[in-house]
Amino acid sequence: MKQISIKWKVLLFIFTIILFSLLIVGIVLIGNFINMKERELSQQALITARTVAQLSSIQENMYGTNEQRGKINWTVERIRIINNADYIVVMDMNRTRLSHPVDKLIGAPSNGNDETPAFAEHTYTSKAKGEVGTAVRGFVPIMNNEHQQVGVVMVGYILPKLSELFSELQKEIYLTVVITFLFGGWGAWMLARMIKEEMFQLEPYEIAKLLVERTETFNAMHEGVVAIDNNKKITIFNHRAKEMLSVSENPEGKQIQDVLPDTRLPEILKLNTPIYNKELKISNKNILSNRIPIKVNKLTVGAVAIFQDQTEVKKIAEELTGVKAFVNALRVQNHEHMNKLHTIAGLIQMGNTQQALDYVFQITEEQQELTHFLSNNIYDDNISGLLLGKVRRGKELGINVQIDRQSQLKQFPPPLDHHDFVLILGNLIENAFDSFNHFHIHDKEIYISIEQDEEILSILIEDNGCGMSMDVQDHIFEHGFSTKDLNTNQGIGLFLVKQIIEKGRGNILIESYKDEGTTFTITFFMNKGENENE
Repeated sequence: MKQISIKWKVLLFIFTIILFSLLIVGIVLIGNFINMKERELSQQALITARTVAQLSSIQENMYGTNEQRGKINWTVERIRIINNADYIVVMDMNRTRLSHPVDKLIGAPSNGNDETPAFAEHTYTSKAKGEVGTAVRGFVPIMNNEHQQVGVVMVGYILPKLSELFSELQKEIYLTVVITFLFGGWGAWMLARMIKEEMFQLEPYEIAKLLVERTETFNAMHEGVVAIDNNKKITIFNHRAKEMLSVSENPEGKQIQDVLPDTRLPEILKLNTPIYNKELKISNKNILSNRIPIKVNKLTVGAVAIFQDQTEVKKIAEELTGVKAFVNALRVQNHEHMNKLHTIAGLIQMGNTQQALDYVFQITEEQQELTHFLSNNIYDDNISGLLLGKVRRGKELGINVQIDRQSQLKQFPPPLDHHDFVLILGNLIENAFDSFNHFHIHDKEIYISIEQDEEILSILIEDNGCGMSMDVQDHIFEHGFSTKDLNTNQGIGLFLVKQIIEKGRGNILIESYKDEGTTFTITFFMNKGENENE
């Protein structure tokens, strides 16, 4: 049965329903027809009985001579034949039969159980079962001119048998069955064809296989996947999404608001446009989400969110900005150290020992001063190491990186951490370095300032590099946009910076002039409530 085509399954199912329906309808119709026939024969029996009871010849001959009484049967039989009755029996008050289709029963008493009320001037019908079948009988009293009852007329009609009814309705039954099966078969075939087209010509077992494969594919994905339909009911919720969002039960079929009230996935149904690489806070976790409407034949039928834990993205970005910068700093430090050793060796060989000592004291003092400043004013070692590496990186590139000695960083604004600040500072300083790549100027400078008090944290990074046009400034925070070589995997740094600023509810101001330089000013509010009021 599993391998039978859906078309034949639908046909068999529809024909089974048709047969069952015809059986039920046939039973009901035949029952109604029998009841109608019984009522019709009952009325006909009463009419025929009244006709006989009102005949003056019947009334006058009831108690006449034997010859007169014998005329009653002759008269009644003519009426019986005309009215197609099965039998008409006239009885006197002694219940003696004066007429009957069977001659030998004339003159014999009648002992029917349903006759008694008729001898008390009652008119009625009854149903009695006899040797030839069940009969409907009508009873009418015979009254003389003095309104005295002198006898009873009983008229009987045998109810038709079931086989007789089928024989009588044979044409109608055949016509109904043929028309029903003809149109039912055509309708079943069209329905099966339509279902097959709706299912992309796939059989149910093939769809079930695809569903299992699809579910396992989603569960095997490293990203979380959540999908809803137009009614905001969850249709997909893979294992990774359950782990990431700490959902233990099976949420499929439930309203998305009941499971994840802060997912913001239903808004895609209203916007009908995708939103890519948006950082959200769901179940107290920072999530990087792509939310996309699901469209079938240009109609939106749902929405899907594909997301991953922002912590992993931050680690990757930090690897690209912070750790990579540390590696470069070590290389720069080694190169700088070798240059200093060569300088000291040269001075000693030339006999300028005092100058060599002064040089050693100078570089040691500069190094100690910067290290001491960073350790005292920047409380996070990751930020201190990053700034130290950038200063040394600048020396190798011939760029003077100055850190404002009034700078200080004692606390991160909520809800940011050192990963976020490594991304911000690392990307902005690297962009400042890149601004000198194809720009020739004698004094290359980058100025860094971090100011913080109880209310505001401000970061300023300024360079005198090539600057940016207004058109470039309008697009620098877009994902994938870059003015650098497209093969260098650029175009995400400033996009991530913008997302972090939005998460911290901060502001960023850009001042840039072509061939003059660029200034980035970022402001965060240390008081979250004040920030929200802003």
